[in-house]
Amino acid sequence: MPSVFTDSVRAYRQELLARAGEQAFQVVVAQTDLFVLAARDLGRDVAAYVSALRRGLETYILLHPDFRTSLSPVAVGDDAPAIARDMAEAAARFGVGPFAAVAGAFSQAVADAFAAASPEIVVENGGDIFLRGAAARTVALLARPVDGARLALTFAPDKLPAAVCASSATVGHSLSLGEADMVTVVADRGAVADAAATALGNMLRTSADLPAVLAAAEALRRRGVRGVFAQLGEMVGVVGDVELAAIES
Repeated sequence: MPSVFTDSVRAYRQELLARAGEQAFQVVVAQTDLFVLAARDLGRDVAAYVSALRRGLETYILLHPDFRTSLSPVAVGDDAPAIARDMAEAAARFGVGPFAAVAGAFSQAVADAFAAASPEIVVENGGDIFLRGAAARTVALLARPVDGARLALTFAPDKLPAAVCASSATVGHSLSLGEADMVTVVADRGAVADAAATALGNMLRTSADLPAVLAAAEALRRRGVRGVFAQLGEMVGVVGDVELAAIES
């Protein structure tokens, strides 16, 4: 049975504050753990929707197990559910496995599905976020948790909707073949941002790699990437259509 919570068990979510007229709630369905800001508590409806998404994806994986395990793109057939096609298409753009795009794809799928019920909606899935609405938003960048968030991405209303997805070798549970503290990608699509973050994160192994990663990020703008923030140790780089702001302590 899916679980619906009104508070969070993830420490960083303590900083995700609902505005006046918004409700914050958590939805956990198996390994999918979402934190949502919306006009009202849609937790049970979101849980039912995520359960259906997972059933379709899990059934497909039973028949095509390489879709779950491959670290390179996998072609999908007509029997693939929409979420799998979204993941596979994004993964193919950046040369990674389909599951590199799963968190971003789920974030957007939920935000899109409930946009009519809540035009202002934020869906966070393991640090991967999809933003919808007409109000400016700020997304903190927690590259080194011990230091706290010092920088943030800001989004004016005309920059929404937007996906913000991160890959890290030091934070979270996602697989990264690099050593980046954080590579964060902003894109129009959740699956695209997630897959691109994985691809760029895999490239960032030493501080000497940062210029090449930023050059690659710039080249990826024609594949749907708006902008990229990357950090390894004290080295930070930014490229593309993103706006950084300092977080006051």
